[in-house]
Amino acid sequence: MKNFALIGAAGYIAPRHMKAIKETGNNLVAALDKNDSVGIIDSFFPNADFFTEYERFDRHVDLLKRSGTQIDFVSIATPNYLHDSHIRFALRNDAHAICEKPLVLNPHNIDALQIVQEETGKQVYNILQLRLHQSIIDLKAYVAEAIAKNPNKVFDVDLTYLTSRGHWYFTSWKGDDNKSGGIATNIGVHFYDMLGWVFGDIKKNEAHVKQEDVNAGYLEFKHAKVRWFLSVNYDYIPEDIKASGQRTYRSITVDGKEIEFSGGFTDLHTKSYEHILTGGGFGLEEARKSIEIVSDIRNQNVVVNSSDIHPFVSKVIGK
Repeated sequence: MKNFALIGAAGYIAPRHMKAIKETGNNLVAALDKNDSVGIIDSFFPNADFFTEYERFDRHVDLLKRSGTQIDFVSIATPNYLHDSHIRFALRNDAHAICEKPLVLNPHNIDALQIVQEETGKQVYNILQLRLHQSIIDLKAYVAEAIAKNPNKVFDVDLTYLTSRGHWYFTSWKGDDNKSGGIATNIGVHFYDMLGWVFGDIKKNEAHVKQEDVNAGYLEFKHAKVRWFLSVNYDYIPEDIKASGQRTYRSITVDGKEIEFSGGFTDLHTKSYEHILTGGGFGLEEARKSIEIVSDIRNQNVVVNSSDIHPFVSKVIGK
C-alpha cells in the first residue's frame, strides 16, 4: 500500500483522484486546499489529515517523513498556474508527482522540472487519460493500420468541444489567461495530446479565433489536418443538442466518420493510477507536445482569411 497526499482537495476533479487512490488499494494520509468544503473526503479517507494552510501542510509532511511515514505520491489537482510549484514540492519531499492537466503552462517549465526530477530521482506523471480511453486506443490502431498501408496518408479531422460554463467561470482563476492559460489550454490540452499521440508530430499551428469564451484554429500533424473549435459559451451549442437538454457537445470526425467517445470517462483516473502504479504512466516528455501546442496558440497572432477554418467559426464571426 502506497501513501498519498493530495494538493487541491476541494476542486471539481479532486474526488476522481480520491476514488482512484481508494480503488487502487492505497491510502490518502494528508490533503491541502485553501477552501474547506472537502466533506467528500469522508466518503473515501475519513482519517486523512486536512490543512487549509500550505505552511502547516508542509510541516506535517516533514513530520510524517521524520516519524517514518513516507509519502510515496503527491496528487496535484490545483489551478493550472500552481502545478509547477506543487510538482516541485512533491519531488523535493521524496515523492513522485501525479498532476492534472495541463502539466504546466509553458515548455520551459518542463525543461526546469526535468532538472529537479534528475536531482531527486523522483518521477513526474501527467494525467493524460484520453490515451487510456478505449475509443481513442481503437482510433490509434485504425490510423496505424491505414498508415502501414499508405505511409503518406493524411486524415481530415474536425474537433469540436463545447462545454457550457456560467458567469462564475470568468470570475474564477479559469477565466484568467495568466492562471489557466486560456480556453485552448484549459479545455483543449487533452485533445491536443490525443491528436499528437494518434497522428504524429506537429507541422503547422494556426489560431483563427482567440476570445475569452472561444478559441478556434487549425493544426497540421504528420498524418492529419485538424480544424478545431473549443468554447464554454452555451450559445454555440447546436440547436438539437440544446433541445435535448444537454449543455455539452463533443465531436471528433475522421475523414467524415464520427468517433464515438461520449462515455467511458468516469473510470479513466483510476485507469491512469493503475497504469502509473504498475510501472507505466506518462511523464514530462509525453506531455511536452501538447504544452508546446497550447503555448504556441496562446502566443501567436490570429490568422485571418485562412482556408482551413472550422465550420463553427461562422457562429462567432456572425455575432
